[in-house]
Amino acid sequence: MSGTVRYLYGVAPALPALADGVAALRGVGDAPVRVVTGGEVAAVVSDVPADDFDETALAAHLEHLDWLEAVARAHHGVVDAVAARTAVLPLRLATIYRDDAGVRAMLEAGREEFAPRLSRLAGHVEWGVKVFFVPPGAAEPPAGAGPARANGPAEGSAEGSPAEGGAPPGPELGPGRAYLRTRRHERHARDSAYSTALAAAGRIHAAALSCAVEHTRHRVQQGPLARGPFENIANDAYLVPADGSDAFRAAVEEAAAATGVVHVEVTGPWAPYSFAAAEPAGTADAPDAAGESGREAAAG
Repeated sequence: MSGTVRYLYGVAPALPALADGVAALRGVGDAPVRVVTGGEVAAVVSDVPADDFDETALAAHLEHLDWLEAVARAHHGVVDAVAARTAVLPLRLATIYRDDAGVRAMLEAGREEFAPRLSRLAGHVEWGVKVFFVPPGAAEPPAGAGPARANGPAEGSAEGSPAEGGAPPGPELGPGRAYLRTRRHERHARDSAYSTALAAAGRIHAAALSCAVEHTRHRVQQGPLARGPFENIANDAYLVPADGSDAFRAAVEEAAAATGVVHVEVTGPWAPYSFAAAEPAGTADAPDAAGESGREAAAG
């Protein structure tokens, strides 16, 4: 296949100033960004080489982190620039349509879904909160560690938390029995601390939710997306009024500071990636390529 296809970044209201606002942007592959309008909504797109985004080529590209990271950074750079001007529904990484007619058909099919959602998201931003379990005796990461733009501290030791390690072996025990008893104490200490961490994650969620209008729960990060030495036990996104961001961060940080068995990472503000509506059914020429992995590459 030769020629170009349409790479979609997001859907926005079809405002007269939108085309002018994106005219200076460069997107994936340094391609110019433009607008395809369909009624009261519009898609922000770039023309990209078809040979790089057909099914076979795209599957191969997605195996290479450098390519994925470059595309993710360009994609989210465009979305963030649009979000600074108006409400936007970010589309998934590498959403491709064959031509402008296909893009307009998608906009028409999703019109009843897109317009109300854009109205709902106007004036709101997304914040992410990741909570990590810090086992007894583990050192907290230094301030600013990890991919977060802003970090909520986890200070000190929780009141009543189990002592590090196990009880010293008594003189009446042999080495083998003393070792087993110490290991039992260590397991008990870790299990107790883990329960405390889950309760702390619940309090942090409640504090975040008190400042948010919507919430979604992502899968905890494991495998290639797991960064740092600690276990991710909560990975949530919150839709927050833009003028309430300071209050949101303060509430999360206050809740996080009350416990010593979790490390909290707060990221944002983002365009509302986690709250964008799914693409309408019947648009089979738009492959579902990469989701949160691309977002993490961009955030890194």
